[in-house]
Amino acid sequence: MTQTRILFAAQAPRLLALLALLLLWLPCVLRGPDSYVQIDDNLDAEIGVPYLLHRFDVALDYRPEAQVPALMNGLPRNTLRPGLSVPVALFGIFEPLTAYWVNQLLVRLVALLGLYALVRRYGLAAPEHRPLAAAVALAWAVLPAYTMYGLSALGTPWPLLAVLELRRRGGRLWWPWLVLLAFPLWSMLVLGGFFVVAALGLLLAADWLLHRRVSLAAWGGVVVLGLSYCVTEWPLIGSVLVRQQFVPHRLEFRLAELAPQGLAAGLRSTGQYLGWGQYHSSRFFRGGIALALVAAAWQLRSAAPIGQQAWRHRVGVGLAIVVALSVFCAFYPQAMGPLQRVAPALGAFNLTRFHFLTPLLWFGLWVLALRQLPPGALRTGLVVLQLAIGLGSNAEWLHNLRLWGGRPAPHEPTWRQFVAPELFGQAKGYLEQRSGQPASAWRVACLGMPPAAAQLNGFYTLDSYQNNYPLPYKHQFRRIVAPELAKSPELRRYFDAWGNRCYLFSAELGRNFRVGRTDGVVVQDFRFDAAAFRQMGGRYVLSAVQLAHPSGAGLQLIAQLHSPTAYWALYIYEIRT
Repeated sequence: MTQTRILFAAQAPRLLALLALLLLWLPCVLRGPDSYVQIDDNLDAEIGVPYLLHRFDVALDYRPEAQVPALMNGLPRNTLRPGLSVPVALFGIFEPLTAYWVNQLLVRLVALLGLYALVRRYGLAAPEHRPLAAAVALAWAVLPAYTMYGLSALGTPWPLLAVLELRRRGGRLWWPWLVLLAFPLWSMLVLGGFFVVAALGLLLAADWLLHRRVSLAAWGGVVVLGLSYCVTEWPLIGSVLVRQQFVPHRLEFRLAELAPQGLAAGLRSTGQYLGWGQYHSSRFFRGGIALALVAAAWQLRSAAPIGQQAWRHRVGVGLAIVVALSVFCAFYPQAMGPLQRVAPALGAFNLTRFHFLTPLLWFGLWVLALRQLPPGALRTGLVVLQLAIGLGSNAEWLHNLRLWGGRPAPHEPTWRQFVAPELFGQAKGYLEQRSGQPASAWRVACLGMPPAAAQLNGFYTLDSYQNNYPLPYKHQFRRIVAPELAKSPELRRYFDAWGNRCYLFSAELGRNFRVGRTDGVVVQDFRFDAAAFRQMGGRYVLSAVQLAHPSGAGLQLIAQLHSPTAYWALYIYEIRT
């Protein structure tokens, strides 16, 4: 019985942190379809992809001819995320919203366990530090994150821990190898994976340079991680590097045209990276951690000089790395201008994603600070402050709390309002009856709303938000939107120098891609190339805005639909024959 009590006491802080995380996320998951799901770069881009991979039974079909017919007139399957992926697997088991929340909860639980294990072995190893380690891990797990990217951001403690354990104990342990083999199944190579592999390699190289210490097991672990990514991400690697199946539109990326230029702009961007980070890799205010570092430095003023020097050295190295990465990420887009004049294809690679490493670096600095502070109100207050900062930065968590409180954000629709199954069901039934053909026989495009809403309701769209698609398709689609791009230099630059949002544009709307039915927006002068639209198979425009003069664009209004549960009004326009 005594051993049982000791074991429970050892595990209790971690179990309480896991329970606290689950309780904190109840306001999100209990709302069901009326919950808020992050929209930008998430619901409008990422959630529909695994759903469609399973709908068309191509999740594990890596043949060059495999396509997703509902996207962009048959988007090549190998432009999309791999089928050997935990999120994709979950979308094959559950309906989309359930799969999304299950994936998010699992990501956050695994992230909590990962950081807890890391800091318990390297940072807060003393038995009395268990509650503190659990609190730090909870603060990590509530950070804002795009969990459709899996463990790319919040899961980074796991590969670091695995490599450190291989360096310390050699290859005798089995679980670090399993971690490094499995991590690519729940993360993305182009976001965090490549940069995690690079960072671990640099860490081991620095270990050799500074200490002349070489761990073959640790290097082997990095190689295993890289090879596992090659297997998992074979659709991308094989289609681009081995047997090129298509020319990606990313070859025309010109990041320098999208970023503010000059020293002042670069310094402002550096300050943003330092103070808040980048939103894809967890955007939260770093001030709480900075305050903890100041408090720890003050606490150490009476410590022995050797202890002070060692602590300051570690903190100084950590801060230097964070500053260097912030400067690099801030000025990288500007530097790409002259580089791309020499090698245009360099724009396809976004090396600013080293910022996926910075949240863990900041938490490492935080642990160094907390370890120097005695138990008491100050240390507890700093932990509570960081927990509040993480939750306060988490848009999904905050918006769902607002929904429970009856104060929804006016332009942040819930899942039900965004997907609007009743509204799009009416539209699909009406158009199939009008055309006498199923939805697969004709194509639509959306104006004033993300095409993902139509895609999740069974429509086949010419437009889409994709990180990778064939360059010839971008040129073909540009003919449709060229009249509106000609009106707006900003939209023209947005599409030509980037183009992930291959959308119908309106100069009057600008980059407002989310027009609600209560906004009452009427576009006075909309132009697009109806002949090019028809040539690509387009027949109908699903618009969230009313067109004052649709005939000027070669369109005619055939239906106007509304639903009290939908965020959108739906004006359906048909190409005039």
